[in-house]
Amino acid sequence: MCLWSLTATSESSMAYILKTLNSWFWWENIWMPINCTWADFVDREGLVFPKPHQLYATIPYAFVLLIIRFFSERYVAIPLAKALGIKNVRRVKPQPNPVLESYFRECSRQPSQSEIKGLAKKCNCTVHLVEKWFRRRRNLEIPTVLRKFQEAFWRFSFYLTSSIVGFIFLYDKPWFYDIWQTWVGYPFQTLLPSQYWYYMAEIGFYWSLIFTLGIDIKRKDFMAHVVHHLAAIGLMSGSWCGNYVRVGTLVMFVHDTADFWLEAAKMFNYARWEKTCNILFIIFSIAFFITRMILFPFWILRATLYQPTYYSTTPVIAYFLFNGMLLTLQGLHLYWGYLIFKILKRFVFLKDLKDDRSDEEEEDSLTDTEEESTKSGTKNSSGSSKHLLSSSHH
Repeated sequence: MCLWSLTATSESSMAYILKTLNSWFWWENIWMPINCTWADFVDREGLVFPKPHQLYATIPYAFVLLIIRFFSERYVAIPLAKALGIKNVRRVKPQPNPVLESYFRECSRQPSQSEIKGLAKKCNCTVHLVEKWFRRRRNLEIPTVLRKFQEAFWRFSFYLTSSIVGFIFLYDKPWFYDIWQTWVGYPFQTLLPSQYWYYMAEIGFYWSLIFTLGIDIKRKDFMAHVVHHLAAIGLMSGSWCGNYVRVGTLVMFVHDTADFWLEAAKMFNYARWEKTCNILFIIFSIAFFITRMILFPFWILRATLYQPTYYSTTPVIAYFLFNGMLLTLQGLHLYWGYLIFKILKRFVFLKDLKDDRSDEEEEDSLTDTEEESTKSGTKNSSGSSKHLLSSSHH
């Protein structure tokens, strides 16, 4: 009886804490101007407002996008890759060797020369064969060119579609040309059907990227992408709840219009269409610097940092939260702009357009016959040479 009483008390305490946190989170002074309450955002007289509970729909939308991605990568991207000359190269796995596998997992993927000699002695095989084993093993950790092409194709398809649809939704809106219009009538601005679907698709897309972080290609700026995806979801969700939808759609459009050029450049790079890739990357670089280094800070951030002070003398807490996340995005823009500048600099002076974020597949000239010795322990350096596809990964 005492145990049941303690359990009931604990559950009621937890419910009280959750209820208190919920009331704090939805406190009007966080989200909306002074003298406004959530009761003012009830649909009426032709006015439709965004509702926080509608954001739950972005999760099933994310799974719909994942299904679309699966079919588009398999039935569109793969045939397109073959048409562009990309082959599905089957990598030869290194022969099972518990000693080398344990060292690879627990110590180092790239052992030093002295460590390789010690491993060769321990396995009773040549240094050359141990080096080849590690090269093959490292290559297994790197996605194939076809896999990279499929991922780039999906992102290209979404960003291009989003850019086109975004322009169709925005071109006849006054705030697309005069950003002051994003605040006229705020916060009692009606939600348009186009804005609803634009938001649902964008948030659903970034949720889908979060869900596939474990299987998508990991690059050196992996954590920057995680921060970007979470900041994007937080910004879009918060702007939805606070009815900052007009400026939110402009932020989404500014970002998507540059990204599809990068994904197109990646696809042609994987196909080894160097001239086309170079042209597309230069177009992307120009679009990136215009949208992320000019329009975003001097157009979008000006509208979110400076213009709201004309409509309210007491900024709400959301003003600081949203602008903090927007400034975080701008910090990521500067970081990626630096990486792009490095690539362009190397291209101009060295004619080498290579992305430092990705690992490169190493050449493998070891045949299956040669490698058997790493399993059996016999020394054997005979056999023909066989090369796997090696490529630059952008």
